[in-house]
Amino acid sequence: MSPGPWLRLTALGAVAGTLLAAGSGALQLGATHRLLAAIALPPLCALVAAARVTYPRLARGASLALVLFLAAAIVPSPLSLHVGLAALSCAAAAATAGAAFRGTPVDGGPWRDYVTLTKPRIMSLLLVTGACGMIAGAHGWPGTFRFVAAMVGLALACGGASALNHMLDADIDRLMGKRTEHRPVAAGRVPPARALEFGLALSALSFVLLASALNLLTAVLALVGNLFYVVVYTRWLKRSTPQNIVIGGAAGAVPPLVGWAAATGQVTLPALFLFMIVFLWTPPHFWALALLLREQYAAAKVPMLPVVRGERETVRQILWYTVVLLAASVVPFAVGSFGVVYLVGALLLGGIFLVLAARLRHETTKRGAAILFHYSLLYLALLFVAIAVDLSL
Repeated sequence: MSPGPWLRLTALGAVAGTLLAAGSGALQLGATHRLLAAIALPPLCALVAAARVTYPRLARGASLALVLFLAAAIVPSPLSLHVGLAALSCAAAAATAGAAFRGTPVDGGPWRDYVTLTKPRIMSLLLVTGACGMIAGAHGWPGTFRFVAAMVGLALACGGASALNHMLDADIDRLMGKRTEHRPVAAGRVPPARALEFGLALSALSFVLLASALNLLTAVLALVGNLFYVVVYTRWLKRSTPQNIVIGGAAGAVPPLVGWAAATGQVTLPALFLFMIVFLWTPPHFWALALLLREQYAAAKVPMLPVVRGERETVRQILWYTVVLLAASVVPFAVGSFGVVYLVGALLLGGIFLVLAARLRHETTKRGAAILFHYSLLYLALLFVAIAVDLSL
């Protein structure tokens, strides 16, 4: 298979990034040079990853470009050597890009499937928490350009991670029945190589946009969340431990930090409270869904808590985490980070959450699990709206 448009776009991005880094280094532009060098690295790494996994003929040139680029970063002086190594990296990247454009790409599937790869429904809730985190950090509207740039960059990061998740979980999706067996990669409509290229391209583009339009911290946070979801949760935890979603929930808690950093350029205590809320919310939310899909997870041999420990232990854990979530949600008010509007919302929304969890513990039914799952989505969205309103007053 020849490289598709997404890998070719990534290769061109690597060439442009290394060229700008080399040029800014030659002109001794200082902070601008360092920023351009940081922006060049993700497309270059994405090119190497795609080449090594799917296109061995591109791997040598891409790896050489990355090694030379890192060598330039390690050797800042003398200037001639620093710039020379960066220029050689650019040449290697250009040669790799040229090789990527040879051959005719095969059909990669309909464009609608690429939208599906980004998991728009999951992304929408992540964008809500990110947007509210940004408004809360700015104590009001952060400015239209900054807001749009942050949301587009965050959407690209979430979409890239989801596409890579589709590729890595294709074998599981085929075993979980009607809910997942028709997903683009699992059903064979999108080749795994195309999903890999697409996910890597979106992830690299997210970093470039966030770092250039906002600040480097925002870009790094989005990338860390992306990698944690793909590498730590999807590739490792999901298949190895029933506590997968407890630890893996950290990935879904990153978007509020991205929003806060986009607005303020830093991560402070209130931002960490936003992270804490999403982190503690994730287990009861996801375990309610896992109760509904217990048979499917068992068929795919995924060690979700209802499969490994049973329904009784799962609903007990759901209730326990809901109690902890409600108690922890009061802490930001208690230490003075959030105000009364937030407190009223946290107690009201959390109280309903607790009642539904207790009801599910008393009588474990699929209907009760479904109600709790759908309410948990509403809970998180409304709580973050309350945070944004509270800190904007």
